[in-house]
Amino acid sequence: MGTGLVLSGGGARGVAHIGALKAFEEYHIEITHISGTSAGAIVGAMYAAGNSWQDIFRFFKVVPVFNYRRYAINKPGFIDTLKFYKDFEGFFKKDDFASLEKKLFVTATNLLDGKIKIFSSGELIKPVLALASFPGVFTPISINNGVYVDGGILNNFPVEPLKSICDKIIGVFVNPVETIQIKELSHSYNIINRSLQISLGNQSRHKFKDCDFVISPTGLTKYGIFNLKTLDIILDIGYNAAIKELEMHKHMI
Repeated sequence: MGTGLVLSGGGARGVAHIGALKAFEEYHIEITHISGTSAGAIVGAMYAAGNSWQDIFRFFKVVPVFNYRRYAINKPGFIDTLKFYKDFEGFFKKDDFASLEKKLFVTATNLLDGKIKIFSSGELIKPVLALASFPGVFTPISINNGVYVDGGILNNFPVEPLKSICDKIIGVFVNPVETIQIKELSHSYNIINRSLQISLGNQSRHKFKDCDFVISPTGLTKYGIFNLKTLDIILDIGYNAAIKELEMHKHMI
């Protein structure tokens, strides 16, 4: 048994997870199990490997996502996901779940059978890359007999793997559905982004009851899932939201 951490997807908003990790460190909270998808799984995998929140944040800041060298050629997507493999290698002792310091579960969507797949053993980096593959933008990843993309499509708050093995579960959800102004829907991208936010929020909210408490930072709505220019702001939003919740739940930690 131990303390589990659920990390939702959310693209660039996933940097708020790193802010939460910073707060956990200050409150001396020891996480033993992690379950995540999409950006939450990237953060979770790096954290499970023993990397500091500073090193994880540095990864998001310096790795050039939309660089022409990453463009896909003769593959279904604009960015070739496998071209990030070497960027991930330095964060793990071995390309194996068994090398991690904390138990990790990550979820990806299998395009062939339309089902969710939970990875928790064997090869590590390709599953993590797969579940961060936003459909149509990043190319899917083939693993064994499946073709995988972002797990957030089917389960953006994967609390299930932790329910029977953890004494306490903390959730961090970075896709809160907040009321916006009509002027914020002026472009097709805004419509797509807002629709995705509503979908992910509504599929996840009913699972918050499975956690002891959930950190759901407000103010993230204005930051798009591919907005990489405001990562410092997003980090601070996640940190401040986590501090607020940890203060409210001191008796539980």
